[in-house]
Amino acid sequence: MLKYVFCALPLLLCGTATAQMPVDVPIETAGPMGPLKGMLLEPASGSRQVALIIPGSGPTDRDGNSRLGVQASTYKLLARDLAAQGVATVRIDKRGMFSSAAAVPDANAVTIADYVADVHSWVGTVRQRTGAACVWLIGHSEGGLVAMAAAEAGPGVCGLVLVSAAGRPMGAVLRDQIKANPANAPLMEQAMSAISSLEQGRRVDAASLHPALQGLFAPPVQGFLISAFSYDPARLLARYPKPVMILHGQRDIQVGERDAYALKQAAPKAKLVLLSNVNHVLKVVASDDVRANLAAYSDPALPLAPGVGSAIAEFLMNEE
Repeated sequence: MLKYVFCALPLLLCGTATAQMPVDVPIETAGPMGPLKGMLLEPASGSRQVALIIPGSGPTDRDGNSRLGVQASTYKLLARDLAAQGVATVRIDKRGMFSSAAAVPDANAVTIADYVADVHSWVGTVRQRTGAACVWLIGHSEGGLVAMAAAEAGPGVCGLVLVSAAGRPMGAVLRDQIKANPANAPLMEQAMSAISSLEQGRRVDAASLHPALQGLFAPPVQGFLISAFSYDPARLLARYPKPVMILHGQRDIQVGERDAYALKQAAPKAKLVLLSNVNHVLKVVASDDVRANLAAYSDPALPLAPGVGSAIAEFLMNEE
């Protein structure tokens, strides 16, 4: 953080800054058909640890924003917070999206295994670019699953930071999300049947579903859903030998606190950090009001919740 000593006269600065503000620098790695792109943010005084921030589901960009109404800038804020505490980060655009659009022709025609391959490519490039012996994987939401799958077989990974990540297969989480809204009662039977079919590797006829479900189970994304539903996060984590941190907001209305405990049960040595009044996009929400919780998703001016960056930085530094 930039710090100044102010003189008695208004608008005049005496002394000089104790540190320069770090600046985002473009970085890219090899993708299947074109480059994968992102941003490297290094502390001005040099980094002690380096982390790759793996984004969550859907059209989520390197900063943590989405055209589906999310403008929280969670990853950009987290990167800045970590830089102020000596941690360098790379935040990325997923293959086929945003600045990584040239990597594949169809951003929907992907699997978890594809994202894992991209993480491995990023880890190699980041190590070469920064000189780091290894890279931490910070996976947010769906990115937590990608991080667990990538770390299991990938060299050069220091360990995992799982943020707002599911501890159960994605199908189970999706069932709970649908059941949580009473307005979904008329489409419940179709939704549960579609999830079961996809879990078994069978596609569904989206046109026969309730209109409210046709987007969720659209034909172009069913291949990805089949892939994602086949992974069990707890099973992946149970056999992972390196350091793990699980960070979860207790006002997360997308992925419940039970998932954090499921991950902790799978990896008893993992560090578990539960933050009160923090939601899925790591913003402060002081009540149970769902509208207030969701409003925080679209407010880039709302800062990252206190304690998020410091908890992650402390964990990474203690694992040196």
